[in-house]
Amino acid sequence: MTAMETLSAVLGWCALINMGVLIVSSLAVVACRGWMMRMHGRMFGMDEAALAAAYFRYLATFKIVVIVFNLVPWVALQIVM
Repeated sequence: MTAMETLSAVLGWCALINMGVLIVSSLAVVACRGWMMRMHGRMFGMDEAALAAAYFRYLATFKIVVIVFNLVPWVALQIVM
């Protein structure tokens, strides 16, 4: 196995795992919204509007990071190989 194949495999698995975490996080925010809002509201002293914005910002940032640092390099390696 060459270095490029190894790097491609690592990036592919990283992308897959991170997308799984993103999907689970998104489903958790949707399915457990009330419970999460109460828990995080008490923990951090935030109101519902601020928490909703924080959840959205977290999911959007995580999605962009996964795409830029995992998915795009993996696709580029697949094209080159």
